[in-house]
Amino acid sequence: MSARFVFAAALALCVLPSSVSPARAADLHADPRNLQPKDLFDLEWADAPSMSPDGRRIVYQRKFFDIMKDRRRSNLWLIDADSGKQRPLTSGAYGDGAAVWSPSGDRIAWVSDRDGSAQIWVRWMDSGQQSPISRLSEGPSNLAWSPDGRWIAFTQHVAADTTPLAKLPDKPEGAQWADGVKLIDRMNYRADGAGYLKPGYEHVFVMPADGGTPRQITQGDFDYESTPVWSRDGRSLYVVSNRGPEADYHPIDQDIYRVDVASGATVALTDRRGPDVSPTLSPDGRQLAYLGYDDRKLGYQVAHLYVLDLDSGASRALTERFDYEIENPRWDSQGRGLYFGYDREGVSHLGWIGASGGAVESVSDDVGGTAVGRPYPGGSFSVGGGRVAYTHGSASRMADVAVVARGGKSRVLTDLNADSLARKRLGEVETLWTKSSADGLSVQGWIVKPPQFEAGKRYPLLLEIHGGPYANYGPRFAVETQLYAAAGYVVLYVNPRGSTSYGQAFADYIHQNYPSHDYDDLMSAVDATIAKGYVDPQQLYVTGGSGGGVLTAWIVGHTDRFRAAVVAKPVINWTSFALTSDGPSYITQHWFPGPPWQAQENYWKRSPLAYVGNVTTPTMLITGESDYRTPISETEQYYTALKLHRVDSAMIRIPGASHGIGARPSETLAQVLNTLGWFERYRNKPASVSAKPDAASANTQTQAAAQSEPAG
Repeated sequence: MSARFVFAAALALCVLPSSVSPARAADLHADPRNLQPKDLFDLEWADAPSMSPDGRRIVYQRKFFDIMKDRRRSNLWLIDADSGKQRPLTSGAYGDGAAVWSPSGDRIAWVSDRDGSAQIWVRWMDSGQQSPISRLSEGPSNLAWSPDGRWIAFTQHVAADTTPLAKLPDKPEGAQWADGVKLIDRMNYRADGAGYLKPGYEHVFVMPADGGTPRQITQGDFDYESTPVWSRDGRSLYVVSNRGPEADYHPIDQDIYRVDVASGATVALTDRRGPDVSPTLSPDGRQLAYLGYDDRKLGYQVAHLYVLDLDSGASRALTERFDYEIENPRWDSQGRGLYFGYDREGVSHLGWIGASGGAVESVSDDVGGTAVGRPYPGGSFSVGGGRVAYTHGSASRMADVAVVARGGKSRVLTDLNADSLARKRLGEVETLWTKSSADGLSVQGWIVKPPQFEAGKRYPLLLEIHGGPYANYGPRFAVETQLYAAAGYVVLYVNPRGSTSYGQAFADYIHQNYPSHDYDDLMSAVDATIAKGYVDPQQLYVTGGSGGGVLTAWIVGHTDRFRAAVVAKPVINWTSFALTSDGPSYITQHWFPGPPWQAQENYWKRSPLAYVGNVTTPTMLITGESDYRTPISETEQYYTALKLHRVDSAMIRIPGASHGIGARPSETLAQVLNTLGWFERYRNKPASVSAKPDAASANTQTQAAAQSEPAG
């Protein structure tokens, strides 16, 4: 569930002597020394590095944008892990998925659409020959080689048998009747990015690695959506599924099962209220490590690392005292411990812990570079031959491939943007820590200065707020923030309370209390940036997407200090969101004390729509028309309310775009450039002045109720 999504005293508009006016955005975007919007199509980045079993070679996805088709593409490249020499394995404007090495390292398998449909491909590494080995009607995913290299397991959609409720009379020959109705009877009937779901379930299959007929291993009205893990003898698969009788109503109650490959017989290995996921088998085949937690119905819950002894069935936790979210555990080659990813204070690490527990070691702290648009975490790694291949990112570069051994120093093997970003002036990224005006809580943020920054000048400030809200930004390269900086803005982004990478307690501040004092955190960071002396306090702008859109709408309902705002893909009314998004069971149980008809006061006082009567800030909204996470009906409600309230407002609808908006590169540019265009409209106009003494003091009765809620 990635759709995770502000309150407090407003700060009066500061009126200071006029500042030096920076160059206009249009002029800056014409300067080839700065990052240009069209430069997006020149960028490349690495993803999904896959280390060979002997640790000598790495296959990775080399991703890029197809300017003619406006699509993301990827090819496979092979790197020598010692010398760094690389060569392409595939080419062309196709989508080649992540490669998986056979156990002996003689072949790789991946999913590709290069023949017109998604199929499993295999390459023989000695001869270089490659071929599709499947002829599937549905796209496969989650490939896994059997230990002897003879079989490949994967997951695939299996259609359900749907019988209509009614049969219409036969239509006359040549008649043109309306399309047939669609029967929907499941709780989860659509998903962001996928649209309306085809009836059916994800199941596990196996097929010969030399090609042949796939055989379905799992059965029933359950989804098996993770990568299967083979037992060492090849007779069983370890899989993850939610097989409870009310799976749609308890979406995170996943458990690990052992499935007999021959018979399909299934045995549960874990059983608790909460998720047990990401299984990985020790090299000796005797222990299964996995991630999980006991569900306490919190909006965010730190997952811990467990090890299950397969003989006794006993599990033990390795990271009970480690207060950071763990991802993607993988055993080291000797079975002495496990590598995993985690974020701490906005920085993505590769960690290691011994199989018996103990302290977590940070193996590297420069993982990332795959988020592209905004400075979110992102990255992956692979273990083999005593080494780890991973995606290396920085504040000035997208992901490259790096290799490291535990206790050693990382080596970056590629420089994919040496021909593009190296000749660009990028905005300098610096860390900002501040104390929240609400309660003194320490809050971290980052400032991106314009690439032409000059001491003594004052620049407009653009506050860019991350989504989630259970997510984090960090000192990472991001196209959007760099384009804003290139347009002459000082860009500020912050991890307010509720953000991940600061532990469970920090996230819990907004449990059933969002938005709340995260508003104060953001305003305190704005004030701290203004205090540095290079920001014009009369030229403040704010934007954010998803959870950041919620906070942006909340901000303009609680203060008039910003000259203009852009609210992207927001939640405006928590009641309508809970009943139209693609995660109603999760939202109503984990973000609120109950469904809307049981807790309407809680839903309403957290809704930006409740404060639209306070808004005077010119506000534009941007949302994809195919967004099923925060449906465009949320945007439409707020737009109509702003217009009824006579607020200068506009709405940008992006046809075909889902919640991420940036699935196509032109969508990313549409969001950035329309945001800048809206802000530029108000750069030379007087700041808005509320008709009330303080916009945040309006609706006093409702605000008093919000203030009475605890902060944590």
